Amino acid sequence: MKVNVYSMEGEVVEEIELPEIFNEEFRPDLIKRAVISSQTARIQPWGTDPMAGKRTSAKSWGSGRGSAMVPRIKNGSKAAFIPMAVGGRRAHPPRPAKIHKEKINVKERRFAIRSAVAATTNSQIVANRGHKIENVPQFPLIIEDSFCEIKKTKDTREVFEKLGLGDDLLRAKNSRKIRSGKGKLRGRKYRTSKGPLIVIGEDNGISKAVRNHPGVDVVKVENLNAELLAPGTNPGRLTLFTKSAIEKIGGLFQ
Repeated sequence: MKVNVYSMEGEVVEEIELPEIFNEEFRPDLIKRAVISSQTARIQPWGTDPMAGKRTSAKSWGSGRGSAMVPRIKNGSKAAFIPMAVGGRRAHPPRPAKIHKEKINVKERRFAIRSAVAATTNSQIVANRGHKIENVPQFPLIIEDSFCEIKKTKDTREVFEKLGLGDDLLRAKNSRKIRSGKGKLRGRKYRTSKGPLIVIGEDNGISKAVRNHPGVDVVKVENLNAELLAPGTNPGRLTLFTKSAIEKIGGLFQ
């Protein structure tokens, strides 16, 4: 299938052939597994000291004392060591040996990435994810490589407007809200929806130019993963490819 390549003015400059990866079968189940595997790989194992609550002289008095036969500290009557005692050990403490990471086979992970890439070509899947795509001219959206040389945020904003991505940028900007739960106390008070993903061949300054746009991510095509293409396990992220990224992606994730 041939698709158009757009200039930074929003005009068609040429046509290129899409690699076979964009025709991959859509497998939302595998995409979800790959995203969860990526998320759980970042969990830091933690647990209590195995001897917590056990460093005590507590010993039961035995029977015949008219009191419960719980372990009590030496030279006192305070109970210790047992889970139900004040200051005692925890019954089932978290253990650092627990395995949090969900494993996925290498071939399945690569298949999931190919499937997530193919999902970016389906306008219905992209729209169902919540992106504003009324003014986007085609899927996938491809731009010339000179876009990667932009170094100012205002210049990228003009390009996005000409390519029909302005509505989605505004949606992501206005989606900022206060997080529910204790996360707001831990350095992540606000939540922002994901906006467009920019897949590039070479980074000549574009990553700094777009970092002030809420929800926008930039990634080199070699570093693509399922979580970037399907945040929250939901495939169909609105994606902007550069021409060089399209040329390289055909030989990856095989």
